[in-house]
Amino acid sequence: MSSPYIPLGVLYLVQGFPYGLQSGLLPVLLRSQGLSLSHIGLTRILYLPWLLKFLWSPLVDGTWHRQTWLVVSTGGLCICCALCSVLPLQATFTPLAWLLLVMHILSSMQDVALDAVTVSVLNQDQLGLGNSIQVVAYKLGSVLAGGGALTLLDILGWRAVFLLLSVGYLLAVLCAWWSRMLKEESGRQGNLKNVLSKGRLVDVVSGVFRAPGTVWTVVYVLIYKLGEQGSLSMVPLLLLDQGVSPAELGFWNGIVSLAFSIAGSAVGGVLLRKGRSVHLLLRTLFIFRVSCLVFQTLLLSSLDRDTSIVKACLLLTLVLQNFLAGVITTATFTLMMHCTRQARQRVQRLPSTLH
Repeated sequence: MSSPYIPLGVLYLVQGFPYGLQSGLLPVLLRSQGLSLSHIGLTRILYLPWLLKFLWSPLVDGTWHRQTWLVVSTGGLCICCALCSVLPLQATFTPLAWLLLVMHILSSMQDVALDAVTVSVLNQDQLGLGNSIQVVAYKLGSVLAGGGALTLLDILGWRAVFLLLSVGYLLAVLCAWWSRMLKEESGRQGNLKNVLSKGRLVDVVSGVFRAPGTVWTVVYVLIYKLGEQGSLSMVPLLLLDQGVSPAELGFWNGIVSLAFSIAGSAVGGVLLRKGRSVHLLLRTLFIFRVSCLVFQTLLLSSLDRDTSIVKACLLLTLVLQNFLAGVITTATFTLMMHCTRQARQRVQRLPSTLH
C-alpha cells in the first residue's frame, strides 16, 4: 500500500464504529426496550475515555511504535465486537455497557496513534485531501455501525451484525500490519520519544500550551459539539416515541444524513481551499446551527398537534444538522491540525532547553 490515503481511510473508518454504536444503535435499542430518556442520556458517560485520552497520550507516543498501537488497539476492538455478538439481544445493559466502555478506551488510544501518524506522513499539499478522508471515513464508519446496523438488525439479527463489525476490524488490523507507510513511519519515529524521556512531562505540556491558539482551541473543542449532540441523539428518540419506526429512523438519520454530512465535509474543504479564514467560517456556521436548533425546539413544542407535518420537518432538520456538522467538523479538524503542527515544533525544541 504505497498511498497513505488507503490505510488512513480504513483505520479512520473503523474508528467511527464505537461512536455509531453509542449514538445510533444503542439509544434506539434501549428506548425500544422501555428505558427512560433520562437513563439513556446517562449512557453518554461512556464517552468519558475520549475526554481523558490526554492521560494516555504520553504513553502512546512514548512507548511502542504507532503501528504497534494501531494493531493492538484495533485488534482489541475486534475482540470486543466478537464478545458483543455472543450477548443475547434481551440481555441486561450492564455487560454491553462495559464492552462499549472498553471499546471507547481502545478507540481513543487508536485515535492518538492515528492522528500522530497523519500529521507525520502527510505533507502540506496532502493535508486537504487527508482531512477530507479523515472526516468522511470516520462519519461513514459511525453511520455503518449506527444507522446501518439498526437497519440490518431486523434482517440479519444481533449476532450477525456484530460479527460483520468484527470482520471490519479484522480487515483494518491486516491493513495496519501490512501498510508500507506505517512501517516507514515507525522507522522515522523516535524524536518525540526522546523528548518525553529527556524532559519532564510538565515541560512538554507547558510547551504545547504555549503554542499560539492552543488554549482557545482546547476550550472550543470541548464545547463545540454540545448542541449538535443534543439534537442528533435526542430528537430521534422523541420521534421514536411518536411512532417513527427504527428502520425509518435508520434511513433518514443514517443513510440520508450520511450523504449530507459527506457533502458538508466536502463543502467545508472547498470553502477553506478558497482562502477563507477558518475562524470567520466557524462563526458564520454557528449562527446557522443556533438558528436550526431554535427551529427544532419550536417543532418539538408542536409535536402533539400535527404530528405528520412536524415529524417530517424534524427529520429534515436532522439532515440539515448533519450537513452543518460536516462543514464544522472539517473546519475544526483543519484548525486542530494547524495547532498541532505549531505545538509539535515547540515540543521538539524542548531537549535543547531542558539542560
